[in-house]
Amino acid sequence: MSLSFDRIKEKLNILADAAKYDVSCSSSGSVRKNDTNGLGDSSGMGICHSYTEDGRCVSLLKILLTNHCIFDCAYCVTRKSNDVQRAAFKIQEVVDLTINFYRRNYIEGLFLSSGIFKSPDYTMERLVAVAKKLRLEENFNGYIHLKSIPGASDELMREAGLYADRLSVNIEVPTISGLKLLAPDKKHEDFTKPMLKVKNEIIQYKSEKKIIKSTPKYAPAGQSTQMIVGATGESDKDIMYSATHYYKTYHMKRVYYSGYVPVADDSRLPAIGTQVPMLRENRLYQTDWLLRFYGFGVQELLNNDHPNLDMDVDPKLGWALRNMQYFPVDINKADKSVLARIPGLGMKSVHKIISARRFRKLNWEHLKKIGVALNRAKYFIVCDSSKWEHRDMEGPKIKGLILQNSTGKFRKEYSNQLQLF
Repeated sequence: MSLSFDRIKEKLNILADAAKYDVSCSSSGSVRKNDTNGLGDSSGMGICHSYTEDGRCVSLLKILLTNHCIFDCAYCVTRKSNDVQRAAFKIQEVVDLTINFYRRNYIEGLFLSSGIFKSPDYTMERLVAVAKKLRLEENFNGYIHLKSIPGASDELMREAGLYADRLSVNIEVPTISGLKLLAPDKKHEDFTKPMLKVKNEIIQYKSEKKIIKSTPKYAPAGQSTQMIVGATGESDKDIMYSATHYYKTYHMKRVYYSGYVPVADDSRLPAIGTQVPMLRENRLYQTDWLLRFYGFGVQELLNNDHPNLDMDVDPKLGWALRNMQYFPVDINKADKSVLARIPGLGMKSVHKIISARRFRKLNWEHLKKIGVALNRAKYFIVCDSSKWEHRDMEGPKIKGLILQNSTGKFRKEYSNQLQLF
């Protein structure tokens, strides 16, 4: 028994460490109520999870089924040519770990990925078997996130979505040319085929459920993907144009951006010791937020004239400084879409402003109480007061004043957040 326990612990150390490079483990967006006297549940608010200081989720049991792999992707720590200690869990071992950890209140769910051993279908079949055992044999209603294995069959992808809350296949390299350089054994369609299958199944099951209430849920938390930032020479424009494509074409819930961590001394990769700044990763998340919730188009934020994001200021402020012809905005007259583009205004502030101005004209004191970040917003708006109005200032001067007046607070605030406000 002791030898068995020690071996399981050794596997856990190896396969949990190998899984840390995958950041696409958000557990929000699923509703799976426990109405069968089973174990756990996944509420509509999503799993309660915590994050490390660099944004990695640590609340799920996050492991690989195995770190054996038949592929030799240059950016991957589990590639077949890498000299690392290998291990593999049995299906029942993963089931037992999940249940035991959940009962001890260590975790709220399971995030299960894997290296590809034997074949994509063989690997995907074992991942599905874990989820199936948890649901049917253990009556587990907690959150399950399964990685979709590139090249897996449509039949297995369909089955996976019936037992998992979220599915994800990591596109890894943002461009096809980058994929050919770093992972020549893989094809771009191996990634996109599972994405398309999941998208179509979600649409079909939702449509059927409107007619037949007993239709089971299919991947209720949708699907996501991850891109490695900095392994190849893609600009921020290339990355965000690719992300926009995956959002629109495959209805992604989230695209995650993972700064490349040097894992090999390979001439195709950045030198060992050269790590992508966390701030660049953060700027990409802020841009993603603007595209999904603030009404911006990707071409407004990134284009041939501006292919990379400004590291000094967030993307919304950067856009405003380059487009001063749209400012100042009258806070008491502008509609929602215009207010959303003002630096210092989050969507909650926008809604509060629209509600409050129905009763009176707003001045600076009102805006401050609402929660508007006036250290930025004051340069771009006018209201029912003349104080702080700077109608004749140009972008470079405003940028200098903002950075000068809030350097410490500004940098700390924006380097620690994965969203705008």
